[in-house]
Amino acid sequence: MPLYEHVMIARQDLSNTQAEGLIEHFGTVLADNDGKLVDSEYWGVKTMAYKINKNRKGHYAFLRSDAPATAVHEMERLMRLHDDVMRVLTIKVDEHAELPSVQMQKRDERERGPRPDRGDRR
Repeated sequence: MPLYEHVMIARQDLSNTQAEGLIEHFGTVLADNDGKLVDSEYWGVKTMAYKINKNRKGHYAFLRSDAPATAVHEMERLMRLHDDVMRVLTIKVDEHAELPSVQMQKRDERERGPRPDRGDRR
């Protein structure tokens, strides 16, 4: 089955348990349609770059799924209809990374490559 990654932004006035309940709810939607939720991460409340529906902050969640396209379409349809979900982004990937996402890693744990040559700077 194809592999997908989803990022969901929920309203800021939800509690943490309600936001995590949304993750479980949409995981069951995938399971009901012959898919499965491989992994999920709750990133917490973050400030957005611009207002969405008069909200400056939102609960961010990251989902990894292994599901047929019909299950993903159904989940996205229900997310769009849900009042608490403001935005959803779904990407089809070749494989899931095993490490926690970049958002969950601490700043010193992130791998940084070498800096490019800066030339003759003083």
